[in-house]
Amino acid sequence: MQKFLPLFPLNLVVFPLEDLNLHIFEPRYRQLIKDAIQQDSTFGIPAFIEGKMQGFGTEVKITSVYKVYDDGRMDIKTQGVRVFRILDFQNPVEGKLYAGGEVEALKDPEITPPVLPKLLEQINDLYLLLGEDNKFNIQKPQPYSFQIAHKIGLSIEKEYELLKMPTEAERQAYISKHLEKVLPVLQELERTKERIRMNGHFKNLDPLNF
Repeated sequence: MQKFLPLFPLNLVVFPLEDLNLHIFEPRYRQLIKDAIQQDSTFGIPAFIEGKMQGFGTEVKITSVYKVYDDGRMDIKTQGVRVFRILDFQNPVEGKLYAGGEVEALKDPEITPPVLPKLLEQINDLYLLLGEDNKFNIQKPQPYSFQIAHKIGLSIEKEYELLKMPTEAERQAYISKHLEKVLPVLQELERTKERIRMNGHFKNLDPLNF
C-alpha cells in the first residue's frame, strides 16, 4: 500500500508498537505535529544515520499531547505503527516547512509469533550477567524482537538492519547471532572482575597431585 507521509527524520530507529516520547521544538516539526493533530493523521520517522537519511522508517501515530509550552514547543507521546520504504522524497513539501514523501507501507508485524527457546535463554543469561531484571513479556502485543532490540547492545546500524527484516523469525535469528558474540565477552569480563575481587584474599587451594 502506498501513501503520502510527512517525514520527521531522527537519529534513531523506531520499531512498530514502540512507545516514543518526543520534545518538539523546531518550527518545521511544530507545524508537522499541529497538522497531524488537526487532520488526525500519522507521520513517518525515517532513520537518519551518519548524516544521511535512510530509505526505511516507521509510521507513527500521536497518542497524546503531554504538554504545550507558551513558546509553542510540545511534549508528545507517540507509538510506532508499521515499517515503510520511501519511494519519493520532497524537502520541503509544497507550502510547508517540513519534508514528506510517498512511501510504501510494509506488512504489519506479527503480533505473537513463537519465541525461539535459545533466544529466551540468551536474554536470561544476558540480564543475569548485567544484574538486571528480565521483564520482557512474550505475551505482550509486540513482536519479541522489537521489545528487546534497544536493550541488548545493538548499534543503531544493526537496529536499522533489524527494522528492514520482513519476518519475526529472521529478526530473532539475527539477535541470537549477535548475542552469541556478546555473551562470551560479558562472561569473560565477569570472570575478570571476580579475579580482581579475589586478589589479596586468603585462598583455599586444592592440593595438586603430581
